[in-house]
Formats: sequence, structure tokens, C-alpha cells
Amino acid sequence: MSNPKVLIINEAFNNHTGGGITLSNLFSGWEKDKIAVICQSYLLNGVDNSICDTYYQLGHKERKFSFPLNLINNKHYSGIIDVDNNNATPAQNEAKPTLRSRLIMNYFYPALKYLGLYHRILSTGISSELSEWLTNYNPDIIYAQAHDSEGVLLVLKIQQHLKKPMVFHMMDDWPAIATGNKLLTRSKRKADEYKFRELLNRSSVLMSISHKMAEVYKVKYQKNFTTFHNPIDLEFWSRFQRNNYDLPKTPTLLYAGRVGLGIDSSLKLVAKAVQKTNTDLKVALRFVIQTKQRPEWIDEFDCVDHKSFVSYEDLPKTFSEADFLILPYDFSEKSLQFIGYSMPTKATEYMISGSPVIVFAPQETALVNYAEKENWAAVVTKNDPSALYNCLATLIKSKEKRVALASRAIEVATKNHSSQAIKSQFNETLRSLIQ
Repeated sequence: MSNPKVLIINEAFNNHTGGGITLSNLFSGWEKDKIAVICQSYLLNGVDNSICDTYYQLGHKERKFSFPLNLINNKHYSGIIDVDNNNATPAQNEAKPTLRSRLIMNYFYPALKYLGLYHRILSTGISSELSEWLTNYNPDIIYAQAHDSEGVLLVLKIQQHLKKPMVFHMMDDWPAIATGNKLLTRSKRKADEYKFRELLNRSSVLMSISHKMAEVYKVKYQKNFTTFHNPIDLEFWSRFQRNNYDLPKTPTLLYAGRVGLGIDSSLKLVAKAVQKTNTDLKVALRFVIQTKQRPEWIDEFDCVDHKSFVSYEDLPKTFSEADFLILPYDFSEKSLQFIGYSMPTKATEYMISGSPVIVFAPQETALVNYAEKENWAAVVTKNDPSALYNCLATLIKSKEKRVALASRAIEVATKNHSSQAIKSQFNETLRSLIQ
């Protein structure tokens, strides 16, 4: 049976963000003429056009600000964009952001969102141009994500316009953060909750990013969610798979990923644990942080190195060359609300690399739940550098432990996360909506 024609809302294909990578791996092999994307401009940096080259950018015609903010807000281009050389380029050029626009985007708008006022000045709808494009594209089904209440409203309006079956894929528990903001009015929190439940009710298929999310949402929303996490191409990721577990004179502990909510505090605790490990065990362990931004505190430690991102093509080699890989989460209540049911995209990529993995996260998280259940990582659930130090010391002293963890991780990744098996299930799920 042929694949249905799909409209994707609120996410773009790329190889440098968790959402973009997961989307790319799930839809890899889909016919290009049967995929189109609608999203905001910030998602279009470094787009991968190998899977999809049809993008509609939401701009000033769909996202309208009320007076007086309409006077200071830049008019982002609305419409089809040209995707060339893996970079999204609008069909008309936009000026580079000024200092004023950067201040507005980075500080003013986030403050309005935090205060619960953003929804009062912004309305998102379907312009006549978008309406015409949707009618002409005429998808068989909708695949949607949403990362805030504005995204929910957009999905609802497009689904109502097209009246096509919809798949909704939940990536993290952002509603817990939104409804937990005490500065939002009670009526706004209720309205957001109502719209989110309406989205779930309108969806023909619901997907979660982790089994724990599916279990919790089953109780909370009385809905069944099917779990689809980031699948991995075993051939691609096994090219440099580690098979030597002797430690060099200067071993490395690698973190590769984003910084921000849910991560920052734990990274500094990891640095403290590495510092203690070097002092107590008389070793020269290096903590390598591979992120876009260089943490401000990094100069406080002589055991920490910052490196820029490498290309996706080079990640299998980078991960397998690290002596240890770490997946850290912050332990604050706000962070736990946000990441509690999430599963890092790189978890499966770490597992298949052959390097021993350490999970440093709260006990309640889906990540810890999965790691402990399948025994594919050394797990530390205490927000204490000494606890992490004990874990590092054990792994440094025991080659047998390193080999056992790495072997088990490879086994679990191969059994549970093969792209061939998961894509087949994913494709069949989407095809079932048009049978």
C-alpha cells in the first residue's frame, strides 16, 4: 500500500535538534511529493531538504500582533519558501535583526509569555494565502506536534479547515509548565487545558515520546498513546562502534546536546564530580561539553573542555571515541515538570555507540525508568557530586563493568530502536488512517 500524503505542522526536518532528528528518522524514505511542512521561521535554520522540500513559513499574514506591538514587530515573510543546500531561504529576503528586534525577541516576548499576556497581543489564524495553499496541497492526513498553546490553536484551526484525520505526537510535558505558571489567570489556564484536550479528542492517533508519558497520559486524559521515540539506522551508527575498553591516560566523559532548561545545573555538578574524581583517584579525566553555547562557568574548572557541534555524519565516530557518555537532567521541580516524561533523542544514539553511558537524573524521569528497567546505563539519581563521583570511580576501576554496560546498551538499542522495525510500524500506523 502506498504512503499517504502528509501535512506536518510545527516541526521541520533537520539533523541538529532533537525534534528535527526524530522527525527525519521517522519519515526517512517517504516520497518527497507526499510531504509538506507548515512551521514558524525559527524552525527553518539548517533544514534538511533530502526528505522534504515543500515548506510554508508562518509569517505576518498568519501571526498578527495587536496595537501597539504591531508597530515594532518585524513582518516575517508568509508563504512558500525555497530550500537550497540544506538551508531554508525565504522567497523574499529579510533584513538582519537589529539590536532592538533582538531585545524584543529574546527578552520582551518571553516576559510577556511568562506573565500570561502574550496570547492577548497575538492571534494566529489561517490567511487567505495559507487557505489556498492547503486546499491545493490537499493532504490525506495531518501529523502535528505542539510546543505551546499557540501551537495547539494553530493545529486545531488547520484540522478544522481541512477536516482530515490527524496524528498528534507529544514530545515533552510542556502543559505542566504552562498550567503551573501562577501568573497566568485561572481562566487562561482553563482555556489552555480545554484546547489541549480538544486537540487530543480531534486526533485519530496519539503518539508519545516515552512509555512513561503514555502511562501517565492514559490516566490523566483517558487516552491511549503509542510510543514512538527516535529510531536509529543500525548500519550508520555501528560504523565506528567501540570495542576496546582500555582507558587511555586522559580518558574523556562527553556530553553532547543542548543547554537550557532542564540541563544547565547538572552540567556544573558533573564538572565538580570529575574534579573530585581526578583529585581522589589521581587520574586525568576530561569532561568534554559539546554544545552550541559555551557555559559561562566553564573556566572555574581545569578539567572541562568546550567543543562546538560536529556534523551529524561525524557523530557515530565522536560518540564511540568517548570513554564515557553522560545524559544529565536538572533536579529542580520546574525542570522535572518539563523533562519528566521526555526521552532525549541522543539516548538511542549513545546506546548504539558502544561507549558506556551514565544517566544522571531524578528518579521520577522516564529516562531513569527506562535505563533501570533495561539496565543499559549506570544510573545516578542523587543530586550530589559525591554520588556521581562514586559512579565514575566504579567505572574507571572496572573494565568488566564498562564492557557489560556497553554490551547491554548495544543489545537494547538493536532490539528496541532499529529504524527498520520502527519505521515499518510508524508507516503502517499512518497508512491505517486512509484505509
